[in-house]
Amino acid sequence: MDFLLPYYDVLKALHIVSVIFWMAGMLYLPRLFVYHHTATPGGELETALLKQETNLNRIIMGPALIAVWLFAILMIAANPALFSQGWFHGKLALVIALSGVHGFYAASAKRFAKGERPRSEKFWRMLNEVPAVAAIIIVILAVLKPFA
Repeated sequence: MDFLLPYYDVLKALHIVSVIFWMAGMLYLPRLFVYHHTATPGGELETALLKQETNLNRIIMGPALIAVWLFAILMIAANPALFSQGWFHGKLALVIALSGVHGFYAASAKRFAKGERPRSEKFWRMLNEVPAVAAIIIVILAVLKPFA
């Protein structure tokens, strides 16, 4: 895949932009879930939150997650030496975990749409911090490359 190497910086830039959009959704959706817990079932606020949650998932988070993985795979194809660096394994593990959290969020949004109130307001407030902490660690690993 040597033909990708000249485009590595472009792929990296597109990867970073995709991550920004994905993380925006990952940080905002659980906050919507917190508000959803306080909304009156069937009320105007709940209706608005359901629309926001659905749109956030379908229009921003889902496509951004696909783009994150697409550009990451292309970057790895262009530079397979990434697999030999310890920091990359840590970053990859965290991104896989965050992808799992994304799936959990999507499943929870479907439960909210069915009228359920999965978990507690406190749970969503705490889970809201997980993507932020993971993003901090991922950026530190990617920039400082401490385990090269």
